[in-house]
Amino acid sequence: MLAKVVSSAVYGLDGYLVDVEVDIAQGLPMFSIVGLPDLAVKESRDRVRAAIKNTGLNFPVKKITVNLAPADVKKEGSAFDLPMAIGIMVAEGGLAPERVAPYVLVGELSLDGRVRPVRGGLPMALAAKKGGMRGLILPRENASEAAIVDGLPVYGVETLPQVIEFLDGRLALEPTASPNPSTGAAREGDDFGDVKGQEHAKRALEVAAAGGHNILLVGPPGSGKTMLARGLMTILPGMTLDEALESTKIHSVMGLLAADTPLLATRPFQSPHHTISDAGLIGGGQIPKPGEVSLAHHGVLFLDELPEFKRNVLEVLRQPLEQGRVTIARSAGSVTYPAQFMLVAAMNPCPCGYFTDRARQCVCTPTQIQRYRSRVSGPLLDRIDIHLEVPAVPFQDLAADRPRDESATVRARVARARALQQDRYKADGVFCNAQLRPRLLKRHCEIGPESRRLIELAMTKLGLSARAYHRILKVARTIADLDDHDRLSSAHVSEAIQYRSLDRRVIP
Repeated sequence: MLAKVVSSAVYGLDGYLVDVEVDIAQGLPMFSIVGLPDLAVKESRDRVRAAIKNTGLNFPVKKITVNLAPADVKKEGSAFDLPMAIGIMVAEGGLAPERVAPYVLVGELSLDGRVRPVRGGLPMALAAKKGGMRGLILPRENASEAAIVDGLPVYGVETLPQVIEFLDGRLALEPTASPNPSTGAAREGDDFGDVKGQEHAKRALEVAAAGGHNILLVGPPGSGKTMLARGLMTILPGMTLDEALESTKIHSVMGLLAADTPLLATRPFQSPHHTISDAGLIGGGQIPKPGEVSLAHHGVLFLDELPEFKRNVLEVLRQPLEQGRVTIARSAGSVTYPAQFMLVAAMNPCPCGYFTDRARQCVCTPTQIQRYRSRVSGPLLDRIDIHLEVPAVPFQDLAADRPRDESATVRARVARARALQQDRYKADGVFCNAQLRPRLLKRHCEIGPESRRLIELAMTKLGLSARAYHRILKVARTIADLDDHDRLSSAHVSEAIQYRSLDRRVIP
């Protein structure tokens, strides 16, 4: 007898429906799976057989063929265990086909019949709703994230017999309640009010947060670079619901969502170690998976000790920094993942770290310093809007007890500037100044004769590129937004140039 059960899988960040067709015929006992299954899918044969037997059900000693359609798309993972088991029960006459047809079934089976969680519950729920299905049955641990999708009943289950009883009408299950999609909370971190000294650095981070600009912090060890980077998370504006859903989909596909956190309420903060590979940073694999740049979507990617990263790893950042997305091409297909993040990088000015420190002597030779700095290429530096020198904090600042703006105060200013930008660019498809394209720069970043002379002098003296010129205008636009000014003044342009000249003085 032939049976069909609807399941779901994920390709990239999008879910799609899969027909699990089960045919049971007379012949030598065997269990074959076709439809481009990977190794994890092929191993479903043993898990399904053991789960059915160990829950007291009869496993047919016949020729079983399972087809996963569409057959020209590679299938991976263990999410097809549950629909295969239910398909066998339908083909054997244990369940009525019309009771199973309206539901999408997803889940991995343990050998004792328990249903284990899978990856990608949210994209699968979106695919089920788009396909017009009446409900989604999946592991209880994935039910909360899938229930975010409105208009689709989601049933969280724990065991195979529970699923069979529900589909047979002998057990009533209540749909999982949709979680409250609360967003906008500030991420916990080092409060700006706890950072002593470094007022110019905190100002630069405020500008970076207000415009979504990438920033590079250069300074000796112990100057507070890492603390400042983590403090940035406490002043970023909260995520909108659309941003939270996009970020949640990425973390769901990677299986990184906690059972009690169905929706990301705070912006992600990714801080990979400098030994990471290029595939780990931007994504990859035989079937491409998101990397750190996509996990940081709508959040922050923090690269500490920037020159310690491999050169080829840093160079792959060019596309996501410029385009806000990353495309991974493999023989099996091409996948594009979103990667709109703020890059926050930190580095020492030289191998020993004390080249710019007034209190300690640098022991590096000019050749060592040049070799160390050259690990970060000029094209990559051009894509970082703000380069900032962070000197060591003197004792007077550490011991002083001056009043300082706390993160909540700075965050309010940042949110006000972001609101101005969203209103200004609502018809242009961008959300912050860092995303401005040359055509929009000409429209929204007009400068006067005095500002033009300042930029011309800076480009001549410092040897800045055309890309750096555009970065200066974007940063100046953000500084004007923080001051609530419609037009760019020479003071705004001067401060923006300062954030470019530091890297040219410290990092040739």
